[in-house]
Amino acid sequence: MSKLDNMMAILWMLNSGRKITAKQISEKLEMNIRTVYRYIDALCASGVPIISDTGHHGGYTLLNQFIKSPLLLDVEEKTTLLHAAVFAKEAGYFSEEALNSATSKLMMHSNQEQESMIKQHLEGVEVIGSLGKPTIEPILKTLEQGVLHESSVEMDYQTSHEEQSKLRIVDPYGMIYWNHNWYVIAFCHLRNEIRSFRVDRIIRVNQTEITFNRPPLFSASEFFRSSLHPEAENSQAFIPLVVTGKSSTLDGLCRHWFLGHHLQERAPEKATFSLDKEEIHLYVPTLLLPYGRSVQIIEPISLKQRMVEVLHDLIDYYQV
Repeated sequence: MSKLDNMMAILWMLNSGRKITAKQISEKLEMNIRTVYRYIDALCASGVPIISDTGHHGGYTLLNQFIKSPLLLDVEEKTTLLHAAVFAKEAGYFSEEALNSATSKLMMHSNQEQESMIKQHLEGVEVIGSLGKPTIEPILKTLEQGVLHESSVEMDYQTSHEEQSKLRIVDPYGMIYWNHNWYVIAFCHLRNEIRSFRVDRIIRVNQTEITFNRPPLFSASEFFRSSLHPEAENSQAFIPLVVTGKSSTLDGLCRHWFLGHHLQERAPEKATFSLDKEEIHLYVPTLLLPYGRSVQIIEPISLKQRMVEVLHDLIDYYQV
């Protein structure tokens, strides 16, 4: 580690509130004891109030009135950051090397009591992610550089309904992680409009020397949400969708990426949504089928009939 990192590590150890010896510091940080003395002197010279007690029970402590640096995190703050790192890794975070380095420093710069408490917290919360390591990491890094430096990228992109990829030049405005997939929001030179592209459908991507200016106050997340839920041209086409059921089941419906956006009212055993009439009959039946008898449709009555039609279609399909 660098000199600054070692000095910060010593400061973390002194922050435990207990007396600690130079020998304990040297063993913990795997450094020569004379180096520890030099770092302690350097910290004192920089204004850190370190108290040194000599004798058999001597050691170093910090002055009680010492004002903590914002970089000195307590156990809850460290645990929160480590939990966030776990979620980031399972989301396919594409700077894993830097993330691992940061989390190892959080653990290294902790005293024994803090390490024990952090370990207990981390063992109590786990995240189950995908089994395979993402293969799109190089593409994500290239796109991130494009967003950061406002430089256009050239990519081969293949949509779900095309057999061959197409070459496109896009200006990446931002990146979104949604529903277990990465997306880049970019201005497409081919279509002459802002679009969202799923990163796992990008075959190849390269930086270009072309630069662009991102529109002021542009929000990639707002654009992405609006593309998922376009506003109806006629607001009068919206009608209420009312369902009842167990509270836990309704919680799942209200968190659904599509229905949750249209939630209007929620009671313990009833949820009311407002949707376009065509959307209700087109999308909602397949959304409600997995819930079986745990939900009941109150209105519109026409949706009940549509559910019957969908079920008959499935029965006919599997009887062939």
